[in-house]
Amino acid sequence: MTTVKSGRILVVGGYGAVGSAAASALESRFPGRVVIAGRDAARAARLGGVPVDVGDRAGFGRTLDGLGDVAAAVMCVEPPDEAAARACLERGVGLVDIGATRRLLDGVARLHPLAAAAGATAVLSVGVAPGLTNLLARRAHEEVGGAERIDLTVLLGSGERHGADAVRWTVDHLAAPPAAGPLRTTLPGFGARTAYAFPFSDQYTLPRTLGTPRVATRLCLDSRPLTAVLFGLRRAARRPAVRRVLNGAFRRIHLGGDRFAVRADAHRGGRHCGYALTGRAQSRVTGLVAAHVTAELLGGSLPAGVHHIEELPVFARLPESLARYGVTLHRTASGGGPVRG
Repeated sequence: MTTVKSGRILVVGGYGAVGSAAASALESRFPGRVVIAGRDAARAARLGGVPVDVGDRAGFGRTLDGLGDVAAAVMCVEPPDEAAARACLERGVGLVDIGATRRLLDGVARLHPLAAAAGATAVLSVGVAPGLTNLLARRAHEEVGGAERIDLTVLLGSGERHGADAVRWTVDHLAAPPAAGPLRTTLPGFGARTAYAFPFSDQYTLPRTLGTPRVATRLCLDSRPLTAVLFGLRRAARRPAVRRVLNGAFRRIHLGGDRFAVRADAHRGGRHCGYALTGRAQSRVTGLVAAHVTAELLGGSLPAGVHHIEELPVFARLPESLARYGVTLHRTASGGGPVRG
């Protein structure tokens, strides 16, 4: 097991929608130890933080060395590659990463030998999706005795004001060719909804961590009209000009609310098990999950190396621990079926 010394907690992107929630939760638990960092030097300075660009490996390393006593870095932005993670792990600095892009997560996962040798821990797939979806998937997978298929459904509140990076990430990934058909399913508090294939990283991670051969991830919005528009433009979104228009539109238009829901359904033969979570303000809950994971990492209970959140048993009951923040866990009835036609 790894023991992490007391030290500072660097929250990269700590002034954004997710980062500010993570930083606030960590500051309440570790007062005086949180350092806000980000590319916007003025915003970071107003919060007593430091400027840093995760795309500049040398510069990021100099920031870590300059602070001198960083125990953990919480990545609330997505870097262009795994260089920032490498800079942390080779220095023995723990890492909590909310990233959701397959290429980047795979790059950090390949740093496992480096992290283990340095006695550092990195936790990936931290947040709502991926994150809580992974934990629900593992729970359902185990209850059916090893799932042959897992369906993950994410409903996001289209009225929530997501950060610019989150909107851009969603629009950019909309253009990916669908890996599965639409699914008609029931989400607590929202009723029957149609969700469409969307390349959340869980569908690539879970086959490796759980050994489940078929995993599909899907997305819908609380606003049915916006869901129809979003996925109706899927082909057109392959063009950069269309993506630019969608980015601007989704940053300005807020037709729905801030409630979200995620659901995991595991199937093995005729057996089925499903769990769902509902709550408000997905960005805030992502930050709270990141703060919880960081606190566990700082406590020294996690093994060295790089791990996805569902690989660490200590987080199995994390969904229940979020109840005080208005997040509700549901045991669901039989999952929905594929939409025909």
